[in-house]
Order: sequence, then C-alpha cells, then structure tokens
Amino acid sequence: MASTRNLKEATGNQNSWETLLPDFPAGPLCKYRKKASFNWKEMAVLVDGEDMIQLKNRIFSALESDPVFAHHPGEDLCHEKYQELTFLRCKRLFEYDFVTQKEIRVKPLKLVNMICYIGMYDWSACLQYSLHYDMFSRAILNASRSFADFLQQVYSMEVFGCFALTELSHGSNTKGIRTTATFDDSTQEFIIHTPDFEAAKFWVGNMGKHATHAVVYAQLYTPDGQCHGLHSFIVQIRDTKTLLPMPGVMVGDIGKKLGQNGLDNGFAMFHKVRIPKENILNIAGDVTAEGKYSSSVKDVKERFSASLGFLCTGRILVTAMSTTNLKLALSIAIRFSAARRQFGPTDDEEIPVLEYQTQQWRLLPYLAAAYALDYFSKSVFENFVEFYVGVLTRQRSQRQADLGREIHALSAASKTLASWTAQQAAQECREACGGHGYLAMNRLGEIRNDNDPNCTYEGDNNVLLQQTSNYLMSWMNCIRDKAPFESPLGTINFLQDYHHILGWKFTAISAEACMDSSVPLAAYKWLVCYLLRESDLKLSKEKQSGRSDFEAKNNCQVYHCRSLAIAFIEQTALQRYHDYTQDPDIPHTLQPVLKNLCALYGLWSLSKHLAVLYQGGYASGEQLGRFIQNAILELCYRLKDDAVALVDVFAPPDFILNSPIGKANGELYKNMWAEILQGSKALNRPSWWAEFCTNKPVPGRLRSRL
Repeated sequence: MASTRNLKEATGNQNSWETLLPDFPAGPLCKYRKKASFNWKEMAVLVDGEDMIQLKNRIFSALESDPVFAHHPGEDLCHEKYQELTFLRCKRLFEYDFVTQKEIRVKPLKLVNMICYIGMYDWSACLQYSLHYDMFSRAILNASRSFADFLQQVYSMEVFGCFALTELSHGSNTKGIRTTATFDDSTQEFIIHTPDFEAAKFWVGNMGKHATHAVVYAQLYTPDGQCHGLHSFIVQIRDTKTLLPMPGVMVGDIGKKLGQNGLDNGFAMFHKVRIPKENILNIAGDVTAEGKYSSSVKDVKERFSASLGFLCTGRILVTAMSTTNLKLALSIAIRFSAARRQFGPTDDEEIPVLEYQTQQWRLLPYLAAAYALDYFSKSVFENFVEFYVGVLTRQRSQRQADLGREIHALSAASKTLASWTAQQAAQECREACGGHGYLAMNRLGEIRNDNDPNCTYEGDNNVLLQQTSNYLMSWMNCIRDKAPFESPLGTINFLQDYHHILGWKFTAISAEACMDSSVPLAAYKWLVCYLLRESDLKLSKEKQSGRSDFEAKNNCQVYHCRSLAIAFIEQTALQRYHDYTQDPDIPHTLQPVLKNLCALYGLWSLSKHLAVLYQGGYASGEQLGRFIQNAILELCYRLKDDAVALVDVFAPPDFILNSPIGKANGELYKNMWAEILQGSKALNRPSWWAEFCTNKPVPGRLRSRL
C-alpha cells in the first residue's frame, strides 16, 4: 500500500521533521494548535513521506521565488493575457523539470503528486503542462511502434501536444466519433477528414492557441471501405516555427469557460489531411502496406477498450486533483472558522465559529473525507501502476484482463466520488465563510469553479457510474450459481458471501458502538448486496415486460444501478481506509485521530443511504438513524480541537494557498485589509465619475408616451 515506507518514517527521526516542516507563525490559531491530540509533523510524514515533502517544498519554494508566478492582488487579467501568462508559466515548469522521467519510472506517484502540488498554485498552468508532458506523451508511449525520437521532441517542448478525442456532437459516446482516417495504399498515407462541423474536435485542452500536434481519435477505414473502429493518430495541426495552421487544418479557441481560463481549450476540423502510415498509434490494431487490417485483439469490444484503456489514468488523476481541491477549500474554511469569532454565551464573549455544532457538522465530515480519499486515490494509483506495467510489457494473461476490468470500474467511480465530494465541499466551505468566502481574493470561488470540470471531463460522472454498475452486475451469474470467484484487487470478493450478507441486520446498541468504522463498513456491505439484488431484479422485470436491452438498462439507473455504483465505491474507499487505520504499525500517537476520521467518513457517507437501509429491512425502528446521527455529531465534537492541526498537515504555504482568510497565522482581518489596500484601484474614484456628478437622469424621460 501507499504508506508502508511512510510508517517507518513516521516513527523515525524527529529532527528530520523539524527540518522539513517549519513551525507556523504565532497568531489566533495557536490556541487550537496547542489543543491538538497529535503532532501534525508526525502526521505529515506518515501521510506523505519525507521524499514527497521534500519534493513539495522544492516546488513551492521555486514558484514563490520566481517572478513569473508572482501574484498581483486586485488585478484581473483579460482572457488572452491570462492564456499568455499560463503558457509562460508552463514553459517555466519545463525548465524546472521538478521530476525527471527516470524518477517517474522509479516512483510513479511522484508524477501525480507533482501535478497536484503545482495545481495547488494554479490548475491552468498545471493542466497545460500535464496534458502535454503526461497525457499526450503517454498516448504515444502506449503504441506498439517506437516513437523515441518524437518523444524526445515532446519532452524538450520542440513540439507541443494535445489529446483530441471528443467532438462537438459526441463526448461520452466515443463510439459515435465521426472523424475518419482512411488508408490510401497507393501513397502509404492516412487521410484524416472531418465530415461536417458537428464532427469538429472540441474541448481539446492546449489546442486553442498552442498545440502543434494532436493525438487524434478517428474511425479507421481500409481501402475496401470497411470501418475498423476507433484508433488514434499523430497529426500535426500547426507549424512549429510560426504556430500557423497546417494546410487543411482549421484550428481555434472555443472561448471563455466558467473556470481554468488560462488553459486554451480548442477545436479543429480536418479537410483531407494526409499523414504518414507510421503515424498510427497501433495500440489496438494496424494496417499493412497492402491495406489489410490486423489486430492481436480479436474481440471488437476488447479492441475498443484497448484503444481507450489509458483514459483510466486520466480518471485516477482527476481523483487526485479533486482531492487536492478538497484540501485547499478545507484549509481556508477551517482556519477561518477557528479564527472568526461571532456571538457567545454572554454579550462580552465571542467564541470561534468552529465551536458551534452546525459549523462542525458542515465542515468536519469533509475533513474526514479528505483523509480517506487521499489514501484511497494513492492506493488506486498503485493498482493502476501494476496494470500499466502489464500493458507496457504486452501481458495477455487472464489476470491482466481481469485487472483491467477492475481498474476500469474503480477509476470510473473514484473519479465520480472525489469530484462530487470536492464540488459539494467547495460550496459548503464558501458558505461556511460567510460574506468573506464570497470575496474572490479568498479563492473559494476559484477552487469551486476550477473543480467543476472534474465532474465532466474524462467522462460525465453519471455516465461513468453506469460503467461501474455494469461491472458489478456482470458478477450476478456467479452469485446465482454460487460459483467461486474473485477479482485481482479483491474489491468484489465480499460478494462471495452475498446470500449470507443479505441476512445481516443492524446490531449496534449505542451511538458509541457506531463510532467503530467496522459498523458502517458492515452496513455498506449489506447495502451493496441489497442494491445489487434490487438492480438485477429490476433489470429482469424490465426485460420480461418486453423492453429491449437498451430500454431495460435505461430504466434501471435511478435508485438502482446508479445508487449501486455509488455505494460500492464508498464501501471500497472506506474498506481501504479502515484497513489502513487499523494497521498495528500506525504510531499509537496518531491512531486515535485516524480512527475517528475513518469512523466519521463512514457514518457520514452512510447517512445519505438511511432510507434504503430501512427500505431493505437492514434496520427497523428509530435506533439506526438516531445512533448514526448522534455518533456523527460526537465525532465532529471530538475532532474539533484537532481540526486546525489536521489541515496544517496538507495546507500549502500562504503564497500557494493565496487566501487572506486561509493564511497560517490566522490574522483574518489584518490579512484581508492588507490585500484590499494592495489593489491598485481600491481607493481611486471611478473613471466615470462625471456621469455621476454632472449628467443626472431625468426621471421618466424614456418612458413610452403611447
């Protein structure tokens, strides 16, 4: 698992913690920091490991010292200037080369963490860099043919890449992509063509202004007119010396978005653009010189999955990015809540708003989610690395195929869980900080808007949940036949006890008993089995009533398959975090707070399913609901004094967090006042002052006289 080495480091040399993690400045937050039940530095080493903290410090220090990354309070850049600045920052990231290709091969998690650390500063520059450096290059690396020379140009930024899959009229339904790649055996070229504007490549990151090359997904046609499905090709779209479009290519920017406006999302249309035969990325198949199609993957569905298989990486990355946004929002809101004082037991005494039960209930379950999802996303990434090694070494074993299916189901649902959790948390944090949370300078709006697309790209969340539920439903034949089965990662192994689990009942006798994470975990296992049974019954009834497979599946999503996929991924995340927090090697000084976080995450997540727990007969009477609610409130109260230290573990330095109300010293009002007065026009009279002072309106002058 992700933290085996970290366990040793957390119990290791305390002097190294002091060097890696300097103390925070004195201020209003000291009161809570002194109350904490654990050493935040020990926790940071456990969660991240010394090597990742060193990487984080190196990145944060470089960005803070570099004028290109300087903040300009009170200034709003126009769209084009923001895109220019983003590109300049992207170039700088190449020059820093924080993590080399060799380091990534040794420890792949460094790449994900580097992306998240840079993203803490600004997602636009981070995504522009990672779309080229990671996504574009990995699409090429996956090919059977070697593109070593071209990849050197990628890594040196001599060419700049993008990943062109979606079209104006097709996003989630990738099988419906209409761009074509027709092989001409007389010239040994593919002809890339866009049949009409609805088939224009659209939403492509980096394509709007900068990309010189694209990995273009198109339907492959051989000279006999037969279509062989979706394949990918390297296509040059701009001249590398002038950035002007290549002949036959129309390429541009799609315009301003709700967030991430430094990133240039673009569109492209191709008019019979010819590319060399060698430019096919022959992941799923290839064409001979004579124009005959060949593929080592005979099954059409498997071939399609192979051509898009590495999208799993993007989804796992979005899981980590969303968890990062969750951490950012909580760092701001919890520090604010600990320093902001309003009302109190007497008129003379105001208390921090974190002392109020409502504020604890609004924020602390999300804090528990941040810890659980951070661990979960790292563990899923490690699972993916195992699978990806098999892809690169061309393994064709049954275990590799089964692992691919399981990773696909996990990545689809984990991306959904993390992005929705972060989106809901960002809004809750914004509201929990009152009017100050609505000020752009405090960054919660930016975090919310920049996280928003995580719910859509790499697959719409609701569509992705169908892929996970399809995976779960595929095990029903084994369950009905009581045949033995298991998956490589073991995420569905508990379903072997499906029939037994369905007989379970809620047995906890108090709220205190529910504060053991094994209690919500048992309820989740029952919930998954129940929803699996109900989804299977619903599908059977739909088919028996004469509906087609398409109609039957469509009618089984809401309250059935969708809920099944959500319950499954929440159960899986909870199971992994439960196992981790119960590990006897966890330092005894940290285990109590980690267990509280795990229990709170499990109970809070489970509380959203109370209706189904009663509906299915897992519990009756009022005890289940009352115990869970009381346990959630008690755990929030217990974690209240640890909350500031818990966000100190993952909060970036003030320069990176860039939020006056989220600064480490907790001096809310001094920090806000200083930021306001730094604005270049804060004290200026408006340029339209004369319109106010001299040109007074004549009431009713423009009213219709008819």
